[in-house]
Amino acid sequence: MRRVLSLLCLLGFLGGCSDDNKSVFVDFSVRSIVPAVQAVPESSHKLSVAVAAMVSPKESLRHYRQLLNYVSRHMARNVLLVQKKTYAQLSRLFEQGEVDLAFVCTGSYVLHRNRTQWELLAAPQIMGRTTYHSYLIVHKDAPFETLDDLHHKTFAFTDPHSNTGRLVPTAWVIEKGFIPEEFFSEIIYTYSHDNSILAVAKGLVDGAAVDSLVWEYEHARDPVWTSKTKILRRSEPYGIPPVVVSRELPFEDKEKLRDIFLAMHQDAEGRSILEALRIDRFVVPDVTWYQSTEMLVRFLQDNGIRIDGQEPAQH
Repeated sequence: MRRVLSLLCLLGFLGGCSDDNKSVFVDFSVRSIVPAVQAVPESSHKLSVAVAAMVSPKESLRHYRQLLNYVSRHMARNVLLVQKKTYAQLSRLFEQGEVDLAFVCTGSYVLHRNRTQWELLAAPQIMGRTTYHSYLIVHKDAPFETLDDLHHKTFAFTDPHSNTGRLVPTAWVIEKGFIPEEFFSEIIYTYSHDNSILAVAKGLVDGAAVDSLVWEYEHARDPVWTSKTKILRRSEPYGIPPVVVSRELPFEDKEKLRDIFLAMHQDAEGRSILEALRIDRFVVPDVTWYQSTEMLVRFLQDNGIRIDGQEPAQH
């Protein structure tokens, strides 16, 4: 564990490092104003948008800034971009009425939607699909061929509430008669799928579970790190991470936002932004897309795994 921690610290992954426990954390707490493309009256209501740290803050800001500028211009609102370290922290912002709209993961949506009163607004369609997978990855030169080979090895989860980054691999381990803390020798939390990929590629951990969309995106954008990994297992398909909106947002604002997202692919600027994000278009999501994740959560809870509202102890 000490070796893994020291290497992670040298890479600048961690806000603080400790070797007192199995869990390691990456602090990606950021708030910033995203300026509108066109001037917006100072008196206009600000739209608060949260982007979960599924990719690193730098990547999130770079890829989502144009999209939020686009929304800002079409809504004639200034946009406040909010990034938090964990999905649990993000959901609490919704509970406190501090966020209007968010890009969240499927696991977080299923776990928090009742408490936060999230409403589905839109969902990305990528390569013609509105599903994604969990990829179990290891270094390309590692001798591992199955999950069994990772018994007593180091492993990276992303967020405690991540569908592909924690819930799915936890279920895989439970099916083998273990809990992750018993199966793996050490567990770290990276709070970023691309950091998990990097940790495997650099040999900092033996394995990780990552979002297929992030792995495929990084592989197409710059395969320098993904090419150093190999995929041992692909999960069943799950409903794609949605865009959600606060139930407290006025109805006319929700309708305007939905119209903006659904029509982005129809103009040149919108298409350019979507292409940069490798999104075909935004579509209207169906709540039934998330039933498989609901079943996954029930399976984990029935097997004594605490998920909702619980975060690993920080040190």
